[in-house]
Amino acid sequence: MDAKGKLNWIAKRLLDRYGKIEITRSDPLVELVTTILSQNTNDTNRDRAYCSLMESFKTFEGVKDAPTEEIAEAIKIGGLHNQKSIRIKNVLEQIVRERGSLDISFLGEIPLDRAMAWLLSFPGVGRKTAGIVMLFSFGRPYFPVDTHIKRVTRRLGLVGAKDDPHKRMNELLPKDPGLMRRLHLQLIRLGREVCRPRKPDCANCPLSERCPSAA
Repeated sequence: MDAKGKLNWIAKRLLDRYGKIEITRSDPLVELVTTILSQNTNDTNRDRAYCSLMESFKTFEGVKDAPTEEIAEAIKIGGLHNQKSIRIKNVLEQIVRERGSLDISFLGEIPLDRAMAWLLSFPGVGRKTAGIVMLFSFGRPYFPVDTHIKRVTRRLGLVGAKDDPHKRMNELLPKDPGLMRRLHLQLIRLGREVCRPRKPDCANCPLSERCPSAA
């Protein structure tokens, strides 16, 4: 079985294990900010940090105009708050400088490579963050790879040790945003619950029969 065939098998097995996922498109600016907040923390603390940010400043305009020290204090629960506060403020300021307002809906209308390049121009925004915005807010076919997906796909033999995981996975996957969204979330869940960094639960993994690491 080649890599694309194996990935198709993986997608079916994970669908059997976890079922369908209903996904509503998110606001792109909310997605961008929350993905920055999610860096090096868990979903719970990310959500708490975002709620605290909005309670403190009400709007993204308010966040943009606030001192970084106050932003950092508001998002402290999310960790790396000093670094993230600078990134968020810089991103919001740069968007207004380039676009005239905090509206990034144009990313859904320009070619995907140009949209990705624009997002990647922001300090602190990598391919995972940019890909999440494009996939989950605009339904554009770019597969974002986080630390869980990177670990799982390498153990499965889909991504080599020297491969760029984003490049490799986007070469293998069909340009199907629905499949990409589902597989992204289900591989993360598998990585958190089963294919853990230490002591992976291979006996309880739906992919173990075709996983070189399990063998």
